Amino acid sequence: MTAIHLQGLTKRFGPFTALQPMDLEIRDGEFLALLGPSGCGKSTTMNMIAGMEKPTGGRILFGDRDMGAVPMARRGVGFVFQNYAIFTHMTVRQNLDYGLRMAGVDPGPRTAAMAELLGLTDLLDRPSQGLSVNILQRLAIGRSAIMEPAIFLLDEPLSNVDAAFRAVMRTELKSLQRQFRQTMVYVTHDQLEAMTMADRIAVMDHGVLQQVGTPLQVYNRPANTFVARFLGAPGMNLLPGHAVQSGSAVQVDLGPIGLTPPLPGPASGPVTYGFRPEEVTLDPASPLKLPVTHVERIGARCIVHLGPVKAVFPAGTEIPSGVVGFTPGKPCLFDAKGGRI
Repeated sequence: MTAIHLQGLTKRFGPFTALQPMDLEIRDGEFLALLGPSGCGKSTTMNMIAGMEKPTGGRILFGDRDMGAVPMARRGVGFVFQNYAIFTHMTVRQNLDYGLRMAGVDPGPRTAAMAELLGLTDLLDRPSQGLSVNILQRLAIGRSAIMEPAIFLLDEPLSNVDAAFRAVMRTELKSLQRQFRQTMVYVTHDQLEAMTMADRIAVMDHGVLQQVGTPLQVYNRPANTFVARFLGAPGMNLLPGHAVQSGSAVQVDLGPIGLTPPLPGPASGPVTYGFRPEEVTLDPASPLKLPVTHVERIGARCIVHLGPVKAVFPAGTEIPSGVVGFTPGKPCLFDAKGGRI
């Protein structure tokens, strides 16, 4: 197993700064997801770890070894791309065997084991050309994983496959990582992939590392309004308000919506009041009032639109019409710059 240490890592392309100075520790055997929207710098970060891009500044260490002068081919890193990269003129078996044969390793036992793990056994002697995108991406993952690299990098490998296959592969990738005890870095813009697979998530935006933590930490205690909004489906409700100190507690005046229940801690002036949609309860006695404007019923749940607020309930919940009272649970306060108070 190998830990990865990013120390003041930066990347500029001419006048454009793709990655602001980043300090990040990726632990031995950890599954870490780099999560963020397109263009946030996550793939650039992974490419520098792999050795495909040279940093503008900072250092990358594998354990205590500086990778600055080490070429990609000698870093011992496995890499899976968004668009599967396999040899279409070869069979499934030949694709799985290829790296092992180049390394002078007998591929027999390991090929059979990897094919079994990824459900490719019945396809081993099939030509790769003509196979479905789902199978080709599974094959691409297997071809890299079979080399058992200490560090395994995956750049949005499931973004081009169908939803049912993504659900299967989330489980299989996590099983693969646990079996080989690899340090795995997984780039994605899909919060569901990050939340379900990663031991920790590093959230990025505009080349800046926003927050690092376990899935529950970044979900329940977002460091700022970007993380609060980006995590969750729907994301956290964020309402502008004015904090008023009342003894040791704080209440937030949300204007026409009403005055929130007291919160512990000092705060004053303009704030953003945040709460998750699934933490909302309907309460006729609540001083917070909003009209029901729309109800989306989606399978096992329904999303209720209360003006600017979204609330999530079980599908069978009876939703009244007109203006309703509601109570937010587990609220968060953010300052005028969007940082958590």
